[in-house]
Amino acid sequence: MTTELDVVALCVFAFFFILVTVMGFMAARWKRGETLAHIDEWGLGGRKFGTWVTWFLVGGDFYTAYTVIAVPALVYAVGAYGFFALPYTIIVYPFVFLVMPKLWKRAKEHGYVTAGDVVFGQYGSRGLELAVAITGVLAVMPYIALQLVGMAAVIKALGLTGELPLAIAFVILALYTYSAGLRAPALIAFVKDIMIYIAVLAAVALIPWELGGYGAVFQAADDAFKAKGAGGLLLGDSQMVAYATLALGSALAAFMYPHTLTGIFASASANTIRKNAALLPAYTLLLGLLALLGYMGHAAHLQVASPNDVVPALFQTLFPSWFAGFAFAAIAIGALVPAAVMSIGAANLFTRNFWKAYVDPDVSHAGEAQVAKVTSLVVKVGALLVIVFLPTQFALDLQLLGGVWILQTLPALVCGLYVGWFRAPALFAGWAVGFFGGSFVVWSDGLKPLHALSIGGSTVTVYAGLLALAANIVVAVLVNLVVAPRVARAA
Repeated sequence: MTTELDVVALCVFAFFFILVTVMGFMAARWKRGETLAHIDEWGLGGRKFGTWVTWFLVGGDFYTAYTVIAVPALVYAVGAYGFFALPYTIIVYPFVFLVMPKLWKRAKEHGYVTAGDVVFGQYGSRGLELAVAITGVLAVMPYIALQLVGMAAVIKALGLTGELPLAIAFVILALYTYSAGLRAPALIAFVKDIMIYIAVLAAVALIPWELGGYGAVFQAADDAFKAKGAGGLLLGDSQMVAYATLALGSALAAFMYPHTLTGIFASASANTIRKNAALLPAYTLLLGLLALLGYMGHAAHLQVASPNDVVPALFQTLFPSWFAGFAFAAIAIGALVPAAVMSIGAANLFTRNFWKAYVDPDVSHAGEAQVAKVTSLVVKVGALLVIVFLPTQFALDLQLLGGVWILQTLPALVCGLYVGWFRAPALFAGWAVGFFGGSFVVWSDGLKPLHALSIGGSTVTVYAGLLALAANIVVAVLVNLVVAPRVARAA
């Protein structure tokens, strides 16, 4: 991949970046209520996003710039194993259809803004509420940083050097998010998703034609994996359980993150969420096509310093400069939308479940909104500093841990929607075992998300997050068997 300044690509990139910047500031007046000085209006868009807005918003913060870069990069590096993202996005939508409308209804009826609000409302436990809130903030911070990794990859491909372009982009993001709140990424998501669809569909149609067809693409990838003695077009027998548990664990974790829950809580109705669960699989089709770019990187005989450079290098090598600039703009905007929603989700958690709970219980609606705005700025600056001053691998490792962590909030958040049996001490004990036990397993495995488990003399590799969740649930049940009768007698 060349790193010389591409003036044409840079001009196209700048045009679309300026376009979405203008849209971001204009969004403050789009679907606006009486005031933005209310966390419902600033942080949830007034809870009135319909089917199409929700579809673009949830898709926009679920399929991120880092997804566009990282999924093909993983396929390029290891082959079929990198396709685990497809079954996980297939599994997650029935979960969304069944669970999220009930969660939305609970949040709407009681004015809840965050997962921490829901948990406190259900169990009345500040400790459990704080555990869920801290987990959400810790899990989403490296996720925001990884959006910068995706943006940095295309900025490098444009020939821009240094950290200044990245910093400028995030300053602009911070300003219009501060101004318009969730409305900004919701409006920009329309442009971002349409651009991503155009870029990916053009790539999967035209790149194989340039490379001799899909047969040649798969053959070149197969030859490359055989030559290096790792990876392949098909899963090996030893990879099956790991693949399945990683997909299942990722699916269960996906809508526990603050940014995805923010999109759910911002919906206008439970039916809106059900419609989206039916429509969102269109993004899975897009993701499958996107993953194929990893194989195309082998067929194009790219020379890249990192697998993360594969997608930018393909567009740079096989398309004219103007279309490469368009594709790079799509990826960069694909970083802005989720980063904005993630920072808003983290800010909502801090405001409602720390500031209001412990610092200023009588804070006004306007005060809540102001604290959330400032917190969202701090979160973005923190993510930027991580990328600028710490190795990228640090953010990658933390994001892997983040997936394990956020999965441990599922019992506390979801069980109360269906059964009233669990008590807060039991769920807190389960969370603690899952959170710290999962962290220990991942750390002891060298910050790898998969753990080798010996069962009856044979070894299987499973997703550490799912192991931690199983321990979480078992401990919660056992502790509840002790705690629940005592609570009943006390009552």
